[in-house]
Amino acid sequence: IFWYQQPPRSGLKLIASSTSWKDNSYEDGYSEAKFEVNRESKNYSLMTIKNLTPKDEATYFCAASDH
Repeated sequence: IFWYQQPPRSGLKLIASSTSWKDNSYEDGYSEAKFEVNRESKNYSLMTIKNLTPKDEATYFCAASDH
């Protein structure tokens, strides 16, 4: 599972990826303290954004891969 952020008038930025139930990998500039990713099953993932500020304004996407 991959989580992306797309700020206004900007491109997609990868926030985090999850390759197993509890193993999340965060990109530089993103952390679990701000973007908490929970993967409850193979086909379900939830990202919670904590302590929202105006800088968090964006469209957020998730994507999945079978590989």
